[in-house]
Amino acid sequence: MAITAQEQFQILMQQIGAKEVPTSMQGAAINKLTVHETSKIWQFHFAMNTLPAVNELAALLQAMQTTFAGLAQIDFTLTLATKPTASLAQAYWPWVLQQHQNEPGAFRNAFTNVSLELVDEQIVLAFTSQAWQSFAKRTGLAVICETYKKLGFETDGLFTTRVDDQLAAESMAQIQEARAQQDRELAQQAATQIEQSQKRREQTTNVGNGLDRLGKKIADNVEITKMIDIESEERSVVIEGFVFDVEVRTLRSERKIMTMKVTDYSSSFILKKFSRDEEDEAFFDNMQAGMWIRARGAIQEDTYVRDLTMNVYDMMVVKHAERMDQYDGEEQRVELHTHSIMSTMDATNHIGDYVKTAKRWGMDAIAITDTAGAQGFPEATSAAEKQGLKMIYGIEINLVEDGEPIAFNPAHVNLKDAEYVIFDLETTGLSAAYDRIIELSAVKMSKGNVIEEFSEFIDPGFPLSQTIINLTSITDEMLRGSKPEVEVLKAFREFYGDAILVGHNVTFDMGFMREAYLRYDLPDISNPVIDTLTLARFLHPNQRSYRLNTLAKQFGVVLEQHHRAIFDSETTGHLNNIFLQDAEERYDIAYHDQLNAHMTENDAWKHARPNKALLLVKSQVGVKNLYKLISASNTKYLYRVPRVPRSLLNKYREGLLVGTGDNTGEFWEALMQKGVELATQKARYYDFIEIQPRANYAPLIEAELIKSESQLQELLKQASEIGSKLDKPVVVTGDVHYLNPEDYIYRKVLVSSQGGANPLNRYQLPELHFRTTQELLDDYEFMGTDLAYQLVVTNSRLIADKIADDIVAIKKGNYPPNMPTANQEIRDKTYETAHKMYGNPLPLIIEARIERELKSIIDNGFAVIYLVAQRLVFKSNKDGYLVGSRGSVGSSLVAMLAGITEVNALPPHYRSESGDYVEFVNPREFESGYDLPEKFSPIDGSKLIGDGHNIPFETFLGFLGNKVPDIDLNFSGDYQPFAHNYMKSLFGENNVFRAGTIATVADKTAFGYVKAYERDHELSLRGAEVERLAKGATGVKRTTGQHPAGILIVPDDMEIYDFTPIQFPADDINATWRTTHFDFHSIHDNILKMDILGHDDPTMIRSLQDLSGIDPTTIPMNDPGVMSLFSGTDALNVEPDQIYSKTGTLGVPEFGTSFVRGMLEKTNPKTYTDLLQISGLSHGTDVWLGNAEKLIENGQATISTVIGTRDKIMTDLINWGVNPESAFQIMEKVRKGKGVSDEYQAEMREAGVPEWYIESSQMIKYMFPRAHAAAYVLMALRIAYFKVHFPMFYYKAYFSVRASNFDIVAMSRGLSALKARIEEIRRQGNDASAKDKDLLTVLELANEAMERGINFSMVDLYKSDSEEWIIDGNTLIAPFNAVPGLGDNVAKRIIAARGEGEFLSKEDLSQRGGISQTLMAYLDDNGVLSDMPDENQLALF
Repeated sequence: MAITAQEQFQILMQQIGAKEVPTSMQGAAINKLTVHETSKIWQFHFAMNTLPAVNELAALLQAMQTTFAGLAQIDFTLTLATKPTASLAQAYWPWVLQQHQNEPGAFRNAFTNVSLELVDEQIVLAFTSQAWQSFAKRTGLAVICETYKKLGFETDGLFTTRVDDQLAAESMAQIQEARAQQDRELAQQAATQIEQSQKRREQTTNVGNGLDRLGKKIADNVEITKMIDIESEERSVVIEGFVFDVEVRTLRSERKIMTMKVTDYSSSFILKKFSRDEEDEAFFDNMQAGMWIRARGAIQEDTYVRDLTMNVYDMMVVKHAERMDQYDGEEQRVELHTHSIMSTMDATNHIGDYVKTAKRWGMDAIAITDTAGAQGFPEATSAAEKQGLKMIYGIEINLVEDGEPIAFNPAHVNLKDAEYVIFDLETTGLSAAYDRIIELSAVKMSKGNVIEEFSEFIDPGFPLSQTIINLTSITDEMLRGSKPEVEVLKAFREFYGDAILVGHNVTFDMGFMREAYLRYDLPDISNPVIDTLTLARFLHPNQRSYRLNTLAKQFGVVLEQHHRAIFDSETTGHLNNIFLQDAEERYDIAYHDQLNAHMTENDAWKHARPNKALLLVKSQVGVKNLYKLISASNTKYLYRVPRVPRSLLNKYREGLLVGTGDNTGEFWEALMQKGVELATQKARYYDFIEIQPRANYAPLIEAELIKSESQLQELLKQASEIGSKLDKPVVVTGDVHYLNPEDYIYRKVLVSSQGGANPLNRYQLPELHFRTTQELLDDYEFMGTDLAYQLVVTNSRLIADKIADDIVAIKKGNYPPNMPTANQEIRDKTYETAHKMYGNPLPLIIEARIERELKSIIDNGFAVIYLVAQRLVFKSNKDGYLVGSRGSVGSSLVAMLAGITEVNALPPHYRSESGDYVEFVNPREFESGYDLPEKFSPIDGSKLIGDGHNIPFETFLGFLGNKVPDIDLNFSGDYQPFAHNYMKSLFGENNVFRAGTIATVADKTAFGYVKAYERDHELSLRGAEVERLAKGATGVKRTTGQHPAGILIVPDDMEIYDFTPIQFPADDINATWRTTHFDFHSIHDNILKMDILGHDDPTMIRSLQDLSGIDPTTIPMNDPGVMSLFSGTDALNVEPDQIYSKTGTLGVPEFGTSFVRGMLEKTNPKTYTDLLQISGLSHGTDVWLGNAEKLIENGQATISTVIGTRDKIMTDLINWGVNPESAFQIMEKVRKGKGVSDEYQAEMREAGVPEWYIESSQMIKYMFPRAHAAAYVLMALRIAYFKVHFPMFYYKAYFSVRASNFDIVAMSRGLSALKARIEEIRRQGNDASAKDKDLLTVLELANEAMERGINFSMVDLYKSDSEEWIIDGNTLIAPFNAVPGLGDNVAKRIIAARGEGEFLSKEDLSQRGGISQTLMAYLDDNGVLSDMPDENQLALF
């Protein structure tokens, strides 16, 4: 008998383990169960008398979901006998929201802080903003109502909305806490249900979970579905793949969700899994990118990512066999041609990947040969050392001729009187060796006139390809019945007689003629020959194109039908006549044998077509020669690509092996197109001949340059025979561009991104993965086993054995500039200043510190670094610009005494200006001498100077004083170029270079490449597949650049090529500096780098000094008005609400951002030491937020006692009694985010260090140096001094130097307009653009200035400067470049134009000032052009 719907419900309750049916569900029934096969969703249609309490229904659904996990997802609808009330709907609200916690977009933000109110059986939703209310009405509420409908509610009229801007924070907190409590209760119920379900499962199955498995085991013989074949929702599939991304998140319910991105290289998928218990979470934690997994689950359309994803039932980690070499011979081959990611936009793997694989395959050497550069050498060196492999260093060059011949068979024939035969061929292809002539046409000319014609078709004996028919318009029908080739050749010889032969790109035609004559045993051409292509390049080197039709159009010669021999011949003849007349007039060329004397002139190397060649470093001398070649090709011979003229290669060939290169090398092109004889001639130049995997030649077959696979094999055999004939090794190299076959697509994406500019996009990319020895032996099996072994293994090892084992590509050791007097100069300058400041003899504490530092500096060879820095700072100061120090150089007392930094590292002390009195104070009481109370000298009653910041020297050069110093200096941005050029004056043009950088493909850029690839190839890729492809393209070299400040100095007894090649940044041949070819990080330990940075602070201080006449070094560091800025606004005579800030530090460097002002409000700093702490805290990581901030709020510490700078850790610990070396080591660990070891914690506790201090240390990830903070605060206080005491000068300087984004309309229309603009931007919140956020800071400063009585004026045609704001009484007049869209050049042009005379009209202003109509309209609309006529008026006299 069939069971009833109510009985079905009772069975369900038993299945889910319910002990009893809740009262509210008595009589419940299952009216219907709908099973969705594809989506694997079971939908239960329940009938109940009333709506259960929310906790009871939630428990039922959770128990069902847990019980049926792995089989289906649960959905439901309720049909209720009694209509539920609005109060029940209100009770269900948190649960309903929880069901939608993963909704995309703004859903969660919109409904998170909604307040509910029950009014007349209607729920009123109060939103905090109009935006959220609009979203709810438009989208969100409809989603929520769908869930309420499933619960049995009638939703029409159930909800209404309003906006309540006055929702109190306390009320919101209560609402959120109530929701959180309900979430916790629901989560607890879920956890209980999961636990009960797990226990039941454990009772019924022996399957257990480990860290390598989730759910049930997936059998090894299960059918694996390819991801590319999954196109729709499916109930259960099994996939296997490589994990390339894993993310685990904790939900509000405290469950975790793992989102994994997996690929099987046919496509990619997102996999999702919710945790059920701790074992699941342990599995989640164990998963990481790089693993292989097998997973079983349902394929469903995920509404959040809008893509098919897998909801995982079971998953297990599987072993994936790495690609291995099946070759079992005694000796492995050596790969001699490998491209890494440093081959610009052309290869996808790090050289380290190849090295690791080569080692696994048993290879003992590998070469790195990136195109035109050696930027992979540093990584290659470390990778080879790590794996114990021999690294062969090389590059692939673009070899060009210095000049191509203009004349062949030179003869002393007068060009004016000569007779010319201009001929042209049409052929079946480009290979003289394999293709045939199908048309031979010529014209005979004398004195510029055509006197006779010759034109014959030749039947090649086989059908023409469609490509040739399309190109030449010659058909098989036209050739049928034509004369035999030998007859035409003899007739043509008779036609040209003794004339000078002429052709355009005549080497092509000569090659075919030579091969044809050779076939019939006819003599070769001995007549004088002229090539109009090279002649045109010589005479007109700046032409963009030298195609025949282009030249004809340029010089007014008619070309009736291009690519038909007779018409091309006549056109070439007329051009030849024009060119020879030009050559005689400009170069006095009268005879044929004079032409080649000019073949290398006018940068002829630019016009030569580059051929690839391979260079391998054979000995140590070859390293330097290679670096010279790379440098010249990237500077002097950079034209579209870096080129190596043959003469340059000849000059630097010592220590190098030269190979014939890939299929674009001159040897292969000669063999393929001109035949064995010419290829043999070309091969003589090289040390070895390269041939490559047959797949590499596929594009040549596609282009019909090679007719077939059999012809390719014949060519490869010919290459081998040429090698045997010349006794040169022929070797199979891989021309490797990526590691594994599946990486092919990444290179394809990169190459595709370059469009038509890259010739590789014309044909299908060849397969150029890193091949095993066995793969290549199989590939060349057609040669015979023995010869294949010789080509693949024997000869590759033969070449590798010619290369020295001890080659050093990246120099080791430190090579500072040679400055013989540096040691003494630094010592003398140090003591000279010390005696002035502290008297002679010096106090013992000072002399001991100086001697300790000097011993470290001099003994380790660092005096040169100090001296270079000293000279730079001295020069800048002499020229009127202060220099700020960065980093830890202020930790060195010698640096201060030598004049490198203003920061005094001594403990706090008093000193007299004359140097006759010094008094040190307790550093525990005062940490900075600037905070010392006023005191007078007991000797002469003069006011003493407070100085010293208590900074240990160890933080600069290490505990042993042997760490290479890194001296960074902040110069004025205006002065930085002069400081850079001063380095050339000091050391010479060829001894200083900018530090080079390498720009690689970033994540977003790679994503763009993939999306463009998807569009161009009409694909539809899953989101996960797009991410995978983007990852594969990320990190590849895209271009080069230069460090903004780094200057490298080469010792005068060495060359830059001893360390690195050089180049122009971003291949900019107009750049004023050359850069290192290697990224400067690769060589920073070998060669001195000075960081000469540009900064606004010194520029602003110079501007303020010029305006006020005040020497900034005389500004006191404890001015009461200035110090009050950091805790209030009284010194500015404004109220906080007037300037939107509780402090007066807007626009003060280091202290003006909203983040730091918030710190100031919480700490109320009163001293210089406090400001040092603020500066350190604001630059550290995990130092303030959640750390020092909480300690101060809880009263455990003050701004003075928290850890603010790295040095403070060491001084604090020493003050507590910790051993100095231990204090140093603890500081080093903490500042690098490594925490404090148990041993050091014990030592700290033994010394009485508070627990909060130890806990704070453990949280820190990065700490700022005290010396750096001291230098920053010093500059900030100087600028703040002018803000307080000279406001007009301050605001003029600020807006002229620091600001670049203005709204001068709002600024010039008064305070109300300005505040309205500020509020407009503020209302946008996080939606404000970066430009508007930057503008907001400027407007806030302008508002502050106006509140202090300073006004702003729109630009004035006759008063405004081009860049500087002008003071006019109590008004600042805007410069021209503050006008939106008006650049510096136009601004300067306006200034120059008004200097020539008054503007007569708007028309006059526009023309003379170069102002666009858009800008003219702006100026007119804002009253700048009032009373100015539109056009010039004609004056009548």
